Amino acid sequence: MLLSEPAPAKLNLALHVRGKLPDGRHSIETLFAFCTDGDVVAGELANDVTLAVSGPFAAELSSDNLVLEAAYALQQAAGVGQGGALHLVKNLPVASGIGGGSADAAAALRLLTRLWGIDPAHASAVAPGLGADVPACLLSLTARGDGAGDRLELIDDPAIAGTPVLLVNPLQPLSTGAVFARWDGIDQGPLGEWREGRNDLEAPARTLVPAIGDILDWLHTQPGATFVRMSGSGATCFALFTDEAARDAAAEACPENWWRLATFLR
Repeated sequence: MLLSEPAPAKLNLALHVRGKLPDGRHSIETLFAFCTDGDVVAGELANDVTLAVSGPFAAELSSDNLVLEAAYALQQAAGVGQGGALHLVKNLPVASGIGGGSADAAAALRLLTRLWGIDPAHASAVAPGLGADVPACLLSLTARGDGAGDRLELIDDPAIAGTPVLLVNPLQPLSTGAVFARWDGIDQGPLGEWREGRNDLEAPARTLVPAIGDILDWLHTQPGATFVRMSGSGATCFALFTDEAARDAAAEACPENWWRLATFLR
């Protein structure tokens, strides 16, 4: 039986970097939100774990990626002898600040949990070891993240669900590690209401990919845009819109050399 799981694009509506944790990771406060569109992971039972990749950004992925790492980790944690023939449809740009790899790994965990008929607690136990964003992507629900982003509190904000959003990326991959390495180390204060927040990684990301500034400036000029920010460590930026028509008009007007995705928040 072939099953499939969505791997929705993740947005950081705000991202405050507060310092360093004892394990060397950065301490952050963030608000995760998820889109209705993104990558897709499908699969069926097989003797071994395998992965095929297709889609617009398939060529940019290595054969040894986080989906396979997630599958092997879950297999070992749950003591499963079966495998799975997995297929990832890669619709999102790689290394783009919208959780593509983390969302793909989380989707693989959800899919294999169903395929193998195992307790979902195994997926929850494995997720933190795969990356700080993977627990949030496993839920794919609006949540506040603390610690390294892996201590989660679900947030019920009616102003988020169903909001039209446009994602724009300059098609320049950006390393999360390189961006954090350029963070100035200054704690600008805690996260309160997300619309009043900020993304502390925007400044260092813009030094590496100046086109981020061009995208943010362009999004601010779009009619109906109510909120504009860079997501994660970049380079994807996004704008929330008053309505679907305004979002679609902006998507039509988006420069051809930028990737765009017109979607909704979940």
